[in-house]
Amino acid sequence: MNALHYDDIRRIDYRGQLRPDFSTLPRAELSVEDAAEAVRPVCDDVRERGGSAVREITKRFDGVDVPRTRVPAAALAEALETLEPAVREALAEAVRRARVVHEAQRRTDVTVQVADGATVTERWVAVDRVGLYVPGGLTAYPSSVVMNVIPAQVAGVRSLTVASPPQHDTGLPHPVVLAACALLGIDEVHAVGGAQAIAAFAYGTDEIDPVDLVTGPGNVYVAAAKRLLKGVIGIDSEAGPTEIAVLADASANAEHVAADLLSQAEHDPRAAALLVTDSEELAEAVAHEMVRQAQTAENRDRIVVALRDQSALVLVDSIEEGLAAVNHWAPEHLEVITRNAERDAARVRNAGAIFIGPYSPVSLGDYLAGSNHVLPTGGTARHSSGLSVQSFVKGIHVVNYDQRALTEVADHIAAIGGAEKLHAHVAAVQVRLEGGAV
Repeated sequence: MNALHYDDIRRIDYRGQLRPDFSTLPRAELSVEDAAEAVRPVCDDVRERGGSAVREITKRFDGVDVPRTRVPAAALAEALETLEPAVREALAEAVRRARVVHEAQRRTDVTVQVADGATVTERWVAVDRVGLYVPGGLTAYPSSVVMNVIPAQVAGVRSLTVASPPQHDTGLPHPVVLAACALLGIDEVHAVGGAQAIAAFAYGTDEIDPVDLVTGPGNVYVAAAKRLLKGVIGIDSEAGPTEIAVLADASANAEHVAADLLSQAEHDPRAAALLVTDSEELAEAVAHEMVRQAQTAENRDRIVVALRDQSALVLVDSIEEGLAAVNHWAPEHLEVITRNAERDAARVRNAGAIFIGPYSPVSLGDYLAGSNHVLPTGGTARHSSGLSVQSFVKGIHVVNYDQRALTEVADHIAAIGGAEKLHAHVAAVQVRLEGGAV
């Protein structure tokens, strides 16, 4: 079994550099382009043969024979009935907190009076049908069921279906995932994972009606299928391996910081974890703590690979420079543990979610904070947001002008339409006005 050694931990020292090159900060490569070529035949096969292709591909890639993908209602009910009471109570509280936060994200329709007799209304309408993907490779993620379902339900999505990979022993998704679905009232769940699940959502099968939008994290093949099928379906993002950055000064507790870095490293051998600090003493103390804590970690193999391959302790001259570093890296999760944590966090522009102070670890956000843990990865926090109610709604402009209001702008329309040589546009206005002319 792997062991983490002190010298395995990468150090990056930007101190004393006039213009630090933050592009050297490590991050796992997500070769979606290469994966796309591998999953293209899978998606094409599902488009052409539907459910037969899904079941054959599942048997070939996952080694599981699934005669039907839809999970029986009895299996959902049994999963909830047999769920450990402490887990059920925790999931119920996670649901309650997530619902409180996401209810506050609702948008109301807004009507603007542009002129007398002229209004434009922006209506917010939920998409009709959504496919929610819940990964199930290295571990089961009932928390991802909560994070995907709650904002969709709050948004008012009419039809929700969940897909999650089948387990080898039962041919069904993990029972705790099924229990979370049942707890949330989701009665359409399918035992299918990987690219074939995304293709089934997009094209439909004999058991799955096509969806309008697919959300939820997954491996590189899921991300590649999302990229290939975007346009056939809407997608939330191409989520890559998880990542955490901790911006800290000498006031931070090294044991806590190390524990937080390990907590995200245990997700995936390709996870990335950075400590960005102006304190060399803290960095060295964290390094020793990482080695110590990794020795007894249950998921040590994953943790060691992640911390060794694409993680680092990053030294900067000041917290100011540290802010520049994390804004460049744009982490999925950012903890700010400094003497002036709230002030420093307010200056962060690029992060999926920010956790302030010593008592707001990323683990809190993964489960019970009420925030959403489906977040942009791979630097996409520079331009993208995490999953929210807004992910499941679309804005529609509704234009309502009376004859007088149209007459008032007719000359302007004629001028612009003439400049663009789109004379039929101008005629469509003129034909409505008195005498058929402006």
